[in-house]
Amino acid sequence: MEKEIDRKTVVLQEDENVGSVKIADDVVATIASLAATEVEGVSPAAGASGKPVKKYVRVEVLGGNVKVDVAVTLRYGYNIPATCSKVQAKVKAAVENMTGLTCSDVNIRIVGVKVN
Repeated sequence: MEKEIDRKTVVLQEDENVGSVKIADDVVATIASLAATEVEGVSPAAGASGKPVKKYVRVEVLGGNVKVDVAVTLRYGYNIPATCSKVQAKVKAAVENMTGLTCSDVNIRIVGVKVN
């Protein structure tokens, strides 16, 4: 039973006797970011260390549905379409498994190539 509270938080569960479970958009963005960098050949977006994740990952949660935009840096020598397909699958699975929400879109933007 998902219910939107505001644009930054979504209720995942609500029970009058026990309470509610809410998740912030930033948490979903962090899950997506970590999942993307678990794929071989992918690095966090250039300069991402120490920067807020929301600069490189944008999520939109509406009615139990999540749309994710991820900016990544690929390592030189990796096949771009194949690597991005793996990132999309990994992000979708992580978001859905950890939140119970449906991830309808995972859009990848390559912002750089890392050599070494």
